[in-house]
Amino acid sequence: MELALFILLGFLAEMIDGTAGMAYGVSCNTFLRSAGVPSAVSSACVHAAEMFTTLASGISHWRMKNVDKHLLKMLLVAGIPGGILGAWVLASFESALLDIIIDIYLIVMGVVILTKGIRMTHKERSFGAYAYPLGFVGGFSDALGGGGWGPVVTSTLLASSHDPRRTIGSVNAAEFFVTVAETTAFVVLLDSFLQYWTIVLGLIIGGVVAAPIAARLTSKIPTRAMLLFVGTLVIVLNIYKLVLHMG
Repeated sequence: MELALFILLGFLAEMIDGTAGMAYGVSCNTFLRSAGVPSAVSSACVHAAEMFTTLASGISHWRMKNVDKHLLKMLLVAGIPGGILGAWVLASFESALLDIIIDIYLIVMGVVILTKGIRMTHKERSFGAYAYPLGFVGGFSDALGGGGWGPVVTSTLLASSHDPRRTIGSVNAAEFFVTVAETTAFVVLLDSFLQYWTIVLGLIIGGVVAAPIAARLTSKIPTRAMLLFVGTLVIVLNIYKLVLHMG
């Protein structure tokens, strides 16, 4: 019964992440921390599962031609060291204040995205060098908060008027490599999360099943609908997380 619950959680989280480019880690980590799993262990479990779900998602988006190779390379160069640093900080220090700062930032990004969806002012832009610092911050916050790669990177790129399909596909493809780096760091830094193998297995099964379905939906959903959905999702999830962090 417990395994089935984690499979369902992994499926729902990947459906959201694969279509919106974010919230797998946020969704899973919020549930696990609410269930009493320590923050560092929760993040490690989520990222161990994400090695499989992000691989499936990345391959699916690549096949659907949702990936921009230039953006992918920039995110990898900066996201991997950011993720390793974030894992080290989480395993060594408390991160409550940083969690609150990230929550507020993402709420603002959600409002910007929602506004663009309502006004439909979206115009496709080429991806610039700002993807490097964005990737670093995304990797760092992702490891630190157990989720944040998609919310930070995807939200910011969409708020900057980039094409939703290529943005989501590229961010999801890059996430696999960033996740492998983060998980490796957690394995070196922690020795307790392996006892939570049921969580990891359930998240893997549910996420891998959902990944190709979500990738196909990304190519079908209209730009306006995607922006409205992503904006609302970011606002709701991060208001909820902000309340938890300040409680």
